[in-house]
Amino acid sequence: MDRLCKIRDIQRAVNQFEQGFEKTYGICLNEGMALCSLLKAGSLSSGEIGELLGLTSSNNSKVIGSIEKKGLVERVIGTKDKRQMYFSLTPKGKELISSLKCEQIEIAPLLLELLERSGTAE
Repeated sequence: MDRLCKIRDIQRAVNQFEQGFEKTYGICLNEGMALCSLLKAGSLSSGEIGELLGLTSSNNSKVIGSIEKKGLVERVIGTKDKRQMYFSLTPKGKELISSLKCEQIEIAPLLLELLERSGTAE
């Protein structure tokens, strides 16, 4: 029971962070994570993005559609298989992901503690 309550607290903290993140940068957390993944990989297929983010096909399509509509990513036809579509960051997407400063958004102490333990508190 205590773990369930702790998970609830973590979820609330993540939701609070996401609200601040979206208000500051105009993208939701899943969109930011997709951009981050593309920054690291260069280009990814829709399926690869969904797998990295742990999204259902439907949610993945919504996330990709949203960042594409915002001009943050572009579709690139596969070089080996012309039926395969890949996504990569546009200059606008690269600029946005490079400007993200999560430390400017209030992070609940519980999340800070978890990030520090994992060595990713920035």
